[in-house]
Amino acid sequence: MNSSTGNQKASLWAVGLMLFALFFGAGNLIFPAFLGQQAGENWFSAMLGFLLTGAGLPLLGVIAIGYSSSRDVQALASRVTPWYGIAFASALYLAIGPLFATPRTATVSFEIGVAPFIGESDKTIGLALFSVFFFAVAFWLSLSPGKLVDRIGKILTPVLLLTITVLVGYAAFNPMGALMPEQGDFAVSPLAKGILEGYGTMDALASLVFAIIVIDAVRAMGVDNRDELLRTTTIAGVVAASCLAVVYLLIGYMGATSVAGLGLQENGANVLSKTAQHYFGTGGNILLSVIVFLACLSTAVGLITSCSEYFNRLCPGISYKAFVVIFTLVSMGLANKGLAGIISFSIPVLMLLYPLTIVLILLAFLDKFFSGSRIVYVCTMFFTLIVGVLDAYKAAFGFGEETAAAINKTLPWYDIGLGWIVPALVGFVLGCILNAALKKRG
Repeated sequence: MNSSTGNQKASLWAVGLMLFALFFGAGNLIFPAFLGQQAGENWFSAMLGFLLTGAGLPLLGVIAIGYSSSRDVQALASRVTPWYGIAFASALYLAIGPLFATPRTATVSFEIGVAPFIGESDKTIGLALFSVFFFAVAFWLSLSPGKLVDRIGKILTPVLLLTITVLVGYAAFNPMGALMPEQGDFAVSPLAKGILEGYGTMDALASLVFAIIVIDAVRAMGVDNRDELLRTTTIAGVVAASCLAVVYLLIGYMGATSVAGLGLQENGANVLSKTAQHYFGTGGNILLSVIVFLACLSTAVGLITSCSEYFNRLCPGISYKAFVVIFTLVSMGLANKGLAGIISFSIPVLMLLYPLTIVLILLAFLDKFFSGSRIVYVCTMFFTLIVGVLDAYKAAFGFGEETAAAINKTLPWYDIGLGWIVPALVGFVLGCILNAALKKRG
């Protein structure tokens, strides 16, 4: 009995560490490092906001799938309408999969881990060769999704955590200097600015995708009871979110104390590479390369696996392996467009999907409050969608000064990227009123 319990706890830790590794890509290293530099003396307040959206929202996303007893994100989104479920899930999987996040894993890994060691003229061919190698490894790991816990949770993640700890732990306990004054919005409202910066990780979007991997892994442990499945999934999510939070805090502090030695840098990649160089010389750059490669590889495997499993269920006539091949090749091709090209292509789509994803997660927890009424889902998502479309258009084409001023005046918090909050609340209240009226009429 004790041996069985011990094995189950070990497996649970492995699932939690696997989830952490799936979430933790190179962006999760870059964003808190840059935030630390910009926030300076206000780094802790800013990091609290960052943790809410960078670790808290992904945790809620994983729990929401388990709590709702949904088979996947399509089933959850189908509470709006069945066609919306397919459209939303497909867009989400493609956006954080082969069209953006997966190719970005290879591109960022190359930019941080390889580009500093080669000449500018060799970068094009270097990226091409690196992307072939990177996605060949990702392809091999993705062929057997049932072995993800063993390969990632028990092998890649411990190595990843060890290398991260060596770099950021040493830097945190041997700071370059005192904290410097904060920059820009971090001087006015560091908490709110940190919340917005946490969106950049995009882990809230990925949480609805990775949740099914966690639930399948938990079921493979012999857990079938709904309450026990939810409890176990929640524990795995807490393990992952806790690891994210600790790493974010260490990296944020490292960034905040690096200004005295490095000066303000243009981005988080520079902060990391120069910090590694400062403390460990060329060996530090090699260490950072290992960290970024492992972080990006584990995320790429999770995304390829999740996307392939979903579209295999949606189109059973095409095998899982065929989808792995397709998504790996598409990702490898887009990776060679470069980081700037990938980002400019994807931002409008992400600006549309992010508010819809957050609202869907919140509705999953409030479902019992309004008895799962479809009209509440429809009204809330419709009002959120309107602002999401505005955000996507703004990101893609921009607004004129008069139009932007009019929208900012009409929609509270639109100028800081949170304009969807009030419309979503209005839609939710309207949906509840209509639901009550329909029940009374019935």
